[in-house]
Amino acid sequence: MSIKPLRKAVFPVAGLGTRFLPATKAMPKEMLTVVDKPLIQYAVEEALEAGIEQIIFVTGRGKGALEDHFDVSYELEDTMRSRGKSLAAIENIRQKPGSPVYVRQQEPLGLGHAVWCARDIIGDEPFAVFLPDELMVGTPGFMAQMVEVYAEHGGNVIGALEVAPEETDKYGIITPGRRDGRVTEVLEVVEKPKRGTAKSNLMTPGRYILQPEVLRILDNPTTGAGGEIQLTDAMAQLIGKQPFHGYTFDGDRYDCGDKAGFVKANLALALARSDIGGDVRDFAAKLLT
Repeated sequence: MSIKPLRKAVFPVAGLGTRFLPATKAMPKEMLTVVDKPLIQYAVEEALEAGIEQIIFVTGRGKGALEDHFDVSYELEDTMRSRGKSLAAIENIRQKPGSPVYVRQQEPLGLGHAVWCARDIIGDEPFAVFLPDELMVGTPGFMAQMVEVYAEHGGNVIGALEVAPEETDKYGIITPGRRDGRVTEVLEVVEKPKRGTAKSNLMTPGRYILQPEVLRILDNPTTGAGGEIQLTDAMAQLIGKQPFHGYTFDGDRYDCGDKAGFVKANLALALARSDIGGDVRDFAAKLLT
């Protein structure tokens, strides 16, 4: 079996971020910071660690800050140089010329539609999908772990994470087959099943490695849960035709699309820092007592 290398990743970042208003009124939700780094940067760094060569952002109106973040900032860099300050924190952000590609999703028609908007750049190659709201913290990163599974099994590999049974109606849910450690055969995947009907409590937490055939399915989309074009529904049509596995992350996941999850991520990552962790721990202890 010949397995094509994974070189491209799609970041659907056109959402309005209404759950975080007013903070996101004039700023993309993906630029919200966990400690001192925007959510989108965590996801891009995870992709680069996994060997991704081309970053494809599917954006919308008002997302210019994303492009600026990964570009050169002449005024800032010149000022920092003149003051003798290190540029390490911002030099590492820059992408190689031609590596980031920006595509517009002109209507909010769903995740499947957002991925489909990148079809001409993806071409006939396997590709990854990252949802930056899902902050994954581990060594190595989630996508690097998934790439190892992809190299062994080929086909499609999606993230898998256990959630409480009463929460299964919020996510795409996997019907599992054979299990081998953290790798699970996927027999079915259903987007937001009605409460009490889910075949398991394994959800898909925003990381995917997919074959380009899913884009052909999205050429003729149907609407699913929420009246949107669901990526999950298109993936379901590949099951049984191509290898399809779920992988359970060896690390920590923070749902930063949720306010409580976002605060938890800031606290957890701040406590893990050598420069500020002690101060934050002392302050948290005082608040809790």
